[in-house]
Order: sequence, then C-alpha cells, then structure tokens
Amino acid sequence: MSDIANIEELKKLAPPAELRRAPVVEGNQGLGWLTDKLSAFAESKKIPMWWWILFIPSAICATVVLPFCLFYQVTTGVGVWGNNHPAMWGLDIVNFIWWVGVAHAGTLISALLFLTRQHWRTTIGRMAEAMTVFSVMMAGLYPAIHVGRAWFDWYMFPVPNSNGNWPQFKSPLMWDVFAVNTYLTVSILFWFMGMIPDFAVFRDRAVTRPRKFIFGLLAMGWTGSARQWHNYEKAYVVLCGLCTMLVFTVSSIVGLDFCTSQLAGWHATIFPLYFVIGAVFCGFGMMLVILIPLRKWCGLENIITMSHIDKIAKLALVAGLIIDYIYLQEFFIAWYSGDPYERWVFGHRLFGHTYMTLGWMLIGINVCVTQLFWFKKIRSNLFALFIIGVLINIGMWCERFVIVVGSLYQDFLPANWGKYMPTRWDIGIYVGSLGAFFMLYLLFVKFLPMIAISEVKGATPQGDPHHPLGGAGKGGHS
Repeated sequence: MSDIANIEELKKLAPPAELRRAPVVEGNQGLGWLTDKLSAFAESKKIPMWWWILFIPSAICATVVLPFCLFYQVTTGVGVWGNNHPAMWGLDIVNFIWWVGVAHAGTLISALLFLTRQHWRTTIGRMAEAMTVFSVMMAGLYPAIHVGRAWFDWYMFPVPNSNGNWPQFKSPLMWDVFAVNTYLTVSILFWFMGMIPDFAVFRDRAVTRPRKFIFGLLAMGWTGSARQWHNYEKAYVVLCGLCTMLVFTVSSIVGLDFCTSQLAGWHATIFPLYFVIGAVFCGFGMMLVILIPLRKWCGLENIITMSHIDKIAKLALVAGLIIDYIYLQEFFIAWYSGDPYERWVFGHRLFGHTYMTLGWMLIGINVCVTQLFWFKKIRSNLFALFIIGVLINIGMWCERFVIVVGSLYQDFLPANWGKYMPTRWDIGIYVGSLGAFFMLYLLFVKFLPMIAISEVKGATPQGDPHHPLGGAGKGGHS
C-alpha cells in the first residue's frame, strides 16, 4: 500500500498535461505487451491483402521491368536514353541524386537523433534505417550503368589492371562510387547491428524449427548479458557517428560533382550544403509516405503516435525553410553576379519555354506547400500529411531535373541548343528502381522486426530503473 501511495504522490507532483512531454508509447501496458505488439505482424502466418496489393506490382517492376530495361540498355548502349548534345546528363543523374536524397532522412532520424538523445526516434528509427539501405542500393545502380560500358565497372574500384594503370581518381564518378559504397556498407552494418537484440527475441519466440534456426544465426549468439550490451552500445555510438558524418559527406560529394564545373547554374560553392539540406528534406517527405499507411495497416497507432508524425513534419518544415532560403540566394547571386549566362540560366528555369513547368512546380511545392506545416491542423491530418509527403518527393525530383537538365540544354551558343526528353527506357529503369525499393521494403516489414523492440522498451518508464514509475506499470516484465 505504501508503494501505491508513493506512486500517487508522484503523479500529483507531475507537471500539467499541456507541459508534459508526449509519451513514446501510448496506452502502454508493460514490456510483455510491447514485445507481443511489435512482434505480431512479423510472426503472423496470415499475410494481409494490402501487403499483396502493394507487393505484386512492386515485384513485377523489380523482377521484370527493371532487368529487361537494364539488359536492353547495356546490350544496346546509352543511346537508347534521351541524352543528347548538349544535354549529356538526364534521368540517370537526376534519379541518382534523388535516391541519395531519399536515403538521408533515415540516417538523420536514426543516427543524429540518437546522438542528441531524442527518445522519440526509437519507434521509427528502424524503418528509417531500412529506407536508407534500400535507397542507397537504388542510388548505387546508376553510377554502374551510366558509364556506357557496364562491363568495365571494375575500373571504378582501386584495382590495378593488367597494364598497371589505376582508376582516374580525379573523376567525379570515382567520388560517387566511393561515397555510395561507403555509405551503403556503414548503413547496412548500422541497420543489422541494431536488429541483433530483436533477432534474439524472434529466436526465443519462434515456434518452428526453420524460424528458430534462421533467427538464431542472425542473432549471433546474443544472450543479453551486461557485457554484450556494453560492447553493443559502444559500437552503436561509433556507427551513429559514422552515419551522421556520411549524411553530410555523401551529398556534399554529389554537390561537388556540379560545383567543380564551369557551367552556368552549377558552379556555386553552396551546392554541397544545398544538396545535403535538399536530401534531408526529400527523405522526410518519403518518411511521411511510408509511416502514415504502415502505422494504420499494421495496427501501430499506439507505437507510432501522432506526436512522432508531428515531429517529422516539423523537421521537414525546418529543412524546407532552409531550402527556400537557398533558392532565394541562388536567384539573388545570379542577378548580383552580372554574369549574363548565369542570369539566362536562372531566368529560363522559371520563364523559359521548355522546362518552366517543372521550375514552377518545384517553387510551388518546395516553397509554398511546405508552409502548410506551420498549421497544427495540417500536422494532425494524416491524409494531408501523406499528400504533402508525396508532393515533396515530386518537387525535389523536379528540382534535380531543373538543376541537371535546365543548366545543360541551352549551351553558350544558340546553335548548340537542344532539348532533352526521357525515353521509355529512362522511365522504365526509374519505375523499376521504385518497384525494387518498395518490394525490398515490404519484405522487410513482413519478415524482420520493423520497430526496435529493445530500444522502445528502454524509452518507457517500465524499462528505466531510475524512473519513479519504473516497473510499476501492469505487465512490467517481458
């Protein structure tokens, strides 16, 4: 009775509801309840209809459309794309930058927010990490195929050939290869290591021999001892630091691909920062697109709460405001520089007769639509947030197209002007990469722990031995 009285006294001393932080998990009934809730979807033998409706088209795009387009492009040549003179770069570079951007919010949510001790990230961090891994895989596809002769891709690695020559390290293509491969390797390590404790949970809960064997291998002998947790947490912090650093370095390197040139519209020293912020903004939009349906379809409303969605929308607003400032600065510098070519390029992004529609789309979405995040009613409307998330990804794709193609198609001499239009092979590879991304993501959601069970438990009162209500909740044992 004395314990209950103490708990009641602590509750009376708690701050009012309007000043209290939103709980990481709503309606939490204990650690055992959390384990059952977070394992239910992956352990269920019945696959819901919505999963098949999304998986089948994605699998067709990934296993039929993408291989067919890649085979035709590699055997025929990059001439099947719409690239021409002077628009030597098209959707191959546009989509590469877009996929790198989609990946970055996942790393930012999971790694940077961990380093800043933001406990609300625990429920969405795993999904964000998976988005990073699969997006980087899709991004890595493009440097491999846009070289023309894909069978010479091994030249991009630091392996000397038979003549003793080394790859050209001055080439921006080499920078992309090293950046993407490093980012992919560290992201996979970070993602996999975070799942090891949860693999052990699945192993211990397995009711079939194959499932127990598979998760036993993936758990790598995890027992949850104090020594294992100590080593795990040290390694996790190191990988968080590496991933956070890679968020800035990878997009900076992609930005340097452009700003080291002498082309009007590209040679801006702000491009590395520009691409980092744009990547994060695009990634937050994709997080809204992924999280909002999954929390409903998987019954995770108490785990991925409206507070989590609201925070993602606020972070997207911050990134969007920085992007808006960079847009304004770009146009101001183009005017202030007095360079007629620079003024021509930026003027035609909005008032040219060829791609002005895409220019106004990026301004309308990335500048105007983003301001809706200021309103609490919008941030609490899931349908509106989902639509805005889709629009953000469309707007950022338009931005990459305008930067790449909008700076190329009108050369310094009018006699060299051209027009780039993507062919069905450009579009087919992009659609195939989208299908491969969603197919991999759906497989992850169904068969792997999509939410970090151990991390969510640690962010609840029952999992904190120093919390005044720790262990007091119903079902406080796992």
